[in-house]
Amino acid sequence: MKTLFILNDPPYGTERCYNALRLAHALFKSEADTQITVFLMADAVVGAKAGQTTPDGYYSMERMLKRVVAGNGDVLLCGTCMDARGLADEEMMSGARRSTMDELAAETAAADKVLVF
Repeated sequence: MKTLFILNDPPYGTERCYNALRLAHALFKSEADTQITVFLMADAVVGAKAGQTTPDGYYSMERMLKRVVAGNGDVLLCGTCMDARGLADEEMMSGARRSTMDELAAETAAADKVLVF
């Protein structure tokens, strides 16, 4: 099954992105053939910035996104949203890549399920 997660909220301050990625990890564990794509847009793109430091015991969006990549999932970043926040490709974590609304449209059409957080 192909599942697309669209994340909009900032990586910290609410737990929407955190809970979306918890669900993505649970899907990886429950079904071996699961294909996960995470599309970060709006303030969520900041979650893929490399080198995040969080307090001990606090979740790290970068680390959670790296688990998606390690599970052969895709992490796509809205390029327009990155530009609006002054984020360059080189600042983003390994495995995440700049994307477009056209690619999001194609991923949406190809997905069996689309979950928006």
